Parts: sequence; structure tokens; C-alpha cells
Amino acid sequence: MKVGVLALQGDFGAHARALVSVGAEPQLVRVPADLAGVEALVLPGGESTAMLRGLERDGLEPALRAFLESGRPVLGTCAGAILLAREVRGPAQRSFAALDIAIERNAYGTQADSFVCTAETDDPDSPFTGLECVLIRAPRIASVGDDVTVLARVKSEPALVSCGRIWAAIFHPELTRDTRVQRAWLRSAASRA
Repeated sequence: MKVGVLALQGDFGAHARALVSVGAEPQLVRVPADLAGVEALVLPGGESTAMLRGLERDGLEPALRAFLESGRPVLGTCAGAILLAREVRGPAQRSFAALDIAIERNAYGTQADSFVCTAETDDPDSPFTGLECVLIRAPRIASVGDDVTVLARVKSEPALVSCGRIWAAIFHPELTRDTRVQRAWLRSAASRA
């Protein structure tokens, strides 16, 4: 599967390497033409305000909005989850409102407050039980809509969620050797094709 990785700012290189490790073909996305032939898309961690400025500057915003509306699979991590959220708080900012979640920016603190923990799951047989989560200036999912499934939690709060082909994580799955998130997302994407 050819998977685009938004490459304006943030940890897009780590995402590309993780995708290669699970057999996907990453395509760095910097201009609208880079989305041609892309079957799925990753919105990486980084700084959401800087990403929004880059999207506007490089004319990528309409193309990204069209991609999101096409129903193709999207995975947003950290800042990428913020871009996908229906509502952004702390402070408020615009987003693509592609996923019915409310999210609070930097809710777990500053860069110095970053931490690694193990995900909690509601189902002990979940494929995400024991998943290592790297949180860096992480946002917090304050609420989820009725159609959103919570796949994993951190500190008892939603940390990995999905609604159809759109997945969001407040942590950085690309910064560990554990590829369960990428594999499950790609499997889910392929099964709905």
C-alpha cells in the first residue's frame, strides 16, 4: 500500500521508516501533487499550528481536505490527531473536524513533562494491551463521539481511537519498535477497501 506522510514539519521521517518496516511504501507529501496515487495518509506529530501554516503556505489545505473527505484511511498522531479533531481546546484552533473528538493541546504538560508509559485497554485480549506509548507535549482526548471506538487508554483516558478508516493517537507509535498500531491500522484500511 502506498501511504502518504505529511512532511511539512514534525517526525515524518520516523513514520516513513515505521511504514517501511511493516511493508508499506511511504510517499512524503509536501505539495498537492504528492497525494497522487496515495491510498492512505499519516498526519505526524510535531506542532499543529506550524503544520496549519505550512498547509496554507504550500497550498495543501484544499487537497488534504479532499483526501479526508474521500474516505481513504488516515492516521493522525499527536499533532496529527489535533488536526483531525472536531474541536480543539487550550487554546482553540482550527482543524479539519474529520474525527468526532474534542482534544486539548499540550494537556500532559511541556516538553519536560514528556513520558513513556504502557497503554491500558478495556479488553485484556486487545491487540494493544501492553503497548508502549511515548507522549511528548501530548494532547488529551477530552471527549469522543458515539461512533468513535476507544482502542487504548493512557491514565484511564482515550489515547488511541478510531472511527472507520480514521485513527488518532495522542502518542507516537513511530518512536518505538512496536508496530502494532501501524499494522492494525493498515489491516483495517485494507479490509474496508
